[in-house]
Amino acid sequence: MVNTYTEAVNWIHGRLKLGIKPGLKRMEWMLERLEHPERRLKAVHVAGTNGKGSTVCYLRHILQEAGYSVGTFTSPYVEQFNERISVNGVPISDEEIVQLVNVIQPLAEELEQTELGGPTEFEVITVMMFYYFGKMNVQDIVIIEAGLGGRLDSTNVIYPLLSVITNVSYDHMNILGETIEKIAFEKAGIIKSGVPVVTGVEQEEALHVIQEKAKQLKAKTYVLGNDFVTSDVISFEHGERFSVQTMFANYPNLTISMLGAHQVKNAALAVMAADYLRVYYSFIIEEEALRNGLAKAKWIGRFETLSDKPTIIIDGAHNEAGVESLVQTVKTHYPDRDVHLLVAALADKPLDKMIPQLSRIAKTITFTSFDFPRAATAEQLAQLCKHPNKTCCDDWKQWLTDAKKSKNDRDLFLITGSLYFISDVRKFLKN
Repeated sequence: MVNTYTEAVNWIHGRLKLGIKPGLKRMEWMLERLEHPERRLKAVHVAGTNGKGSTVCYLRHILQEAGYSVGTFTSPYVEQFNERISVNGVPISDEEIVQLVNVIQPLAEELEQTELGGPTEFEVITVMMFYYFGKMNVQDIVIIEAGLGGRLDSTNVIYPLLSVITNVSYDHMNILGETIEKIAFEKAGIIKSGVPVVTGVEQEEALHVIQEKAKQLKAKTYVLGNDFVTSDVISFEHGERFSVQTMFANYPNLTISMLGAHQVKNAALAVMAADYLRVYYSFIIEEEALRNGLAKAKWIGRFETLSDKPTIIIDGAHNEAGVESLVQTVKTHYPDRDVHLLVAALADKPLDKMIPQLSRIAKTITFTSFDFPRAATAEQLAQLCKHPNKTCCDDWKQWLTDAKKSKNDRDLFLITGSLYFISDVRKFLKN
């Protein structure tokens, strides 16, 4: 029995030591004991390497603007643990976290005594989410972001209205496999019999894997660039403007405030998903709601400007494709600026592919580390960098304090490498 929020969160984080244990047996065992709250959900399931959080955010805003109450499940959190389970973008309360832990904790302890072993941190949080949206606070619709992969991810016990696979690139290869085909196979694991799939996957070999799986399960696929398309993409100072044509409707001149060509793709996936819900599930989504929803959507930690004078931007690019998108966005929106990078990353990421790309946009590049079990040292990162102006620093807070004193309008301070790190940076700068 836990009595306080701190005890509850400490208990949840205490499960981290169990690491990642792919498989659905423990989930099924717990949900069975809770009388299957997940079966009561109307859900959209979102998997993919990058862009999951942003796509969830766009779709949530569209549905909210249309008057629906929307639950979301996302990870990792940036500001506070509770945001992983949110209603209309508002994290659930500390009291609700305590209530949920008191429901799940006895089950976790019982499960520990079986041959299946105890549930991991992510499994516990996922069961809490299913119980919350299935029993405590039922929503019109819940948008669920898969954690790792898809096939064996703990969220993959639902039968959704719609599946979304944003894209496939290299990340978590130690678990998901070394090739694009293997990673695509894991992501395609969220496809259910007869449930359509909206995808932005571009590589032919990955798309082939997804389409084959969909064909076996008689699930229709809607592919970006084929079944629905974006056009007239224009980048302006505070966002992107573009048009989307789906097989059901045409939406000219949509705008978003999140920067980058990758965000246009994420927004297009959300438009297609909303259109599908409108046509096949009778969700009442007027064009105005769709437009306003996209325009209002903001997702913290994704190319987020924390200061204008001087310009300080944080971005959670933490794999090869994420860094590619970041580099492109800087080149498009800030072509004439002196970019000063602060980078901290996790040691299990494809750093040899990430660091050289970042060097391409940097005037100076500073490597640091932060308090996290899998964080790489500044020296490990610096070894991968050939930039003439590279340094290591132990005290990233001091780096930020100095950056804030800059009076040069050309300076752009960009902090990236790990979502966990920029979460710390964000807290520091906000305070």
